[in-house]
Amino acid sequence: MNEEVSQKLKIIRQTLSQAEVEGVRLRGTDWFAWATAGASHTVLLTAETGVAELLVTQEDAWILTDEIEAQRLKDEELASNFKLYVNPWADAAAREAFVRDATSGGKIISDRPSSQLEQPIPPSLQQSKRRLLPTELERYRQVGQKASAAMTEVLQAAQPDWTEFQLAGAGAEALWALGLHPALTLVAGERRLPLYRHATATGERIGRQAMLVFCARGYGLYANLTRFVCFGSLSPDDAELHRHVREIEATALSASQPGMTLDAVYYALAQAYEQHGFPDAIRQHHQGGTTGYLAREIVATPQTQDFLTENMAIAWNPSVTGAKVEDTFVILQDGKLENLTFDANFPHVEVEGRFRAVPLEKS
Repeated sequence: MNEEVSQKLKIIRQTLSQAEVEGVRLRGTDWFAWATAGASHTVLLTAETGVAELLVTQEDAWILTDEIEAQRLKDEELASNFKLYVNPWADAAAREAFVRDATSGGKIISDRPSSQLEQPIPPSLQQSKRRLLPTELERYRQVGQKASAAMTEVLQAAQPDWTEFQLAGAGAEALWALGLHPALTLVAGERRLPLYRHATATGERIGRQAMLVFCARGYGLYANLTRFVCFGSLSPDDAELHRHVREIEATALSASQPGMTLDAVYYALAQAYEQHGFPDAIRQHHQGGTTGYLAREIVATPQTQDFLTENMAIAWNPSVTGAKVEDTFVILQDGKLENLTFDANFPHVEVEGRFRAVPLEKS
């Protein structure tokens, strides 16, 4: 951890020199996890910021927090590379005064600029966050395997008389049991599955089939995956829908090579939808994009000209009415894709040389 943090601090200080500013101040959950090699400042799961922030100057690296949180963060989360500045919990002004002193009142780069002295994160630092170091990739593999194991466990246990709330709750429980934050658990049962792409859970019974979606966070990294369960055999029409989305996704996966732009992948998907007879589907839901310390770092659109690179994570989620496919992959150095959320214990088929999940059929 200390070695990785040292590498991150070196990257941040290079940005300080290039931008000619006095400090970098990181408040967001994504940036905090990246800079601290996977530490968490999260208490309230729904918040985009946490109970601490990071201030880096050319001389020092400070964790800024209050007296409620400091000891726990020091004992359980932080590498030894950081100094701690602790302000009284009721005196936020003391922290701002400390930041002014530490930066000599100069300009600061921040992921969430809050004053005229604070500037946005430059693209070069954004790119560094989106490229995984070997130690980050190893943590990501752990998160992906835990998330997919939780998904398999829950859908193998699911029953048609469960409510969508129960299925979502079982998913969240399984993720928590493995130390992952259930940042998102979407559920659509038999009636709602054909109606909504983003189906937040309700009290309805799931019935004959259901979709479960996870965005599971561990070490600040997101494992995104979608699976289906069917009680009985999948109808021929439904099986055909799932085949279409797998083949549409294969187009995006094959296009996800270093040097490819996200808009080019988007247009490849648009063409694939049209070839499979679903020309309007690409407009009915976003198609995914790059992932990592956010569920989606960049969502692919016709205008996103950001380049894919080696050691970057992606998660595409093409869908048609009633069917969807999604896993989290990383682009390796040879351009091959590693599926971080593949579970051999879940039903799967091979599509263009890659194992892809298919609906779990339960008698």
